[in-house]
Amino acid sequence: MAFNVGNGKNKGQISEINVTPLVDVMLVLLVIFMITAPLMLNGIKLQLPKTKEVNRVNLTTQQVILSYAKTGDFYIGQDKVLRNEVIDIIKNQFASTKTDTLFLRADYALEYGQVAKLMSFLKNNGILNIALVTEIEEKK
Repeated sequence: MAFNVGNGKNKGQISEINVTPLVDVMLVLLVIFMITAPLMLNGIKLQLPKTKEVNRVNLTTQQVILSYAKTGDFYIGQDKVLRNEVIDIIKNQFASTKTDTLFLRADYALEYGQVAKLMSFLKNNGILNIALVTEIEEKK
């Protein structure tokens, strides 16, 4: 506790909170969340196709991301979903994030036809804005 040792007018305890340690802790937590948030989206291991850089997209949790694994499993964010639930979940996330763009991450090992069928399925169910996510090809 802090005590006032001034000229004697205000003797007793100071009832003000010291906010410096609180600010320090909050800044540390902010840095931790800023570092770990982008890593949470890459938890599903996919080998994405490689392309030359056209538009760099940094995926965030505010975007609707559908991952299609080579095993045929679907993930929205980190959650595994069934094929018949995909449309409803995507539309609910569109409403909550106020967006209409779906970011599709499809494993490189999938056949072209499987990805084309998925895109056709999505478009037939009203999801028209689909962005394919790729990795940037390394320069040799």
